[in-house]
Amino acid sequence: MKKVHLWLLLLPGLLFLTIFMIVPIFMTIGSTFYHEGEFTVDGYVKLLSDPYMLKILGTTLQVSFVTTLVCILLGFPTAYYISKTKARTKGILLMLALFPLLTSAIVRSFSWMVILGKNGLVNQFLLGIGLIDDPLKILYTPTAMMIGMIHLFLPLMIISLVGVMENIDGDLLQASESLGASRWKGFMSIIVPLCVPGLIVGSILVFVGSLTAYTTPQLLGGKQRVIATFLYQNAMTLNDWYMASVIATVMIVITFIIIGLMNRLARKLNPKG
Repeated sequence: MKKVHLWLLLLPGLLFLTIFMIVPIFMTIGSTFYHEGEFTVDGYVKLLSDPYMLKILGTTLQVSFVTTLVCILLGFPTAYYISKTKARTKGILLMLALFPLLTSAIVRSFSWMVILGKNGLVNQFLLGIGLIDDPLKILYTPTAMMIGMIHLFLPLMIISLVGVMENIDGDLLQASESLGASRWKGFMSIIVPLCVPGLIVGSILVFVGSLTAYTTPQLLGGKQRVIATFLYQNAMTLNDWYMASVIATVMIVITFIIIGLMNRLARKLNPKG
């Protein structure tokens, strides 16, 4: 009876997810195989054979991978430092790390436009110290999109890693040093493998968020297109909902492929779970 009661508690949430998420996703995917009353895969053929679309797909994957990698490189040492501080200090540092999430993505993107623009703070500083002669073109490039999304998703990486690092016994590192291992070797062979679950969760959150982000690429990318902005263009500007559904399906497939690859990588890096 207890198991039945637990399933009853899950029932409202499962029904909500099924009706408002799972069913619409399957309806969207199913609609891509029927166009004007006939079964077809022309949408996928057209999409994946179009050089313009392939360029957009390449830009999207490049931005997502670089954003995830930089978030790992910046988030790992930050999370490790936060996890080793006292409880009061840890709360303050976590609040500062989470502060960007409390600000609208539109506000953050406009702030980066002021910083990265032709007459922005970065170019004014570099011109002022004589490092460059002409303003750099940073805004409306993939680099600008990466900077904006790193700022947007870095807190997610930090939170994921701090939660794992807090549960790692600090005596393990001291034990490895007492057995002759250097501090760096002990860190890489003990701490890093134990952080794999947090790294995988954080990487999935950052990558999927970067892959599907719309506001930041739209404002900071200018004419540079990513999959999300291309989907919006087809649906709202061109009113081509069939092609928009195909693009959405491609995004879903890419997301599941990346999640599967990351889980497989996690099993190799930490086979004992």
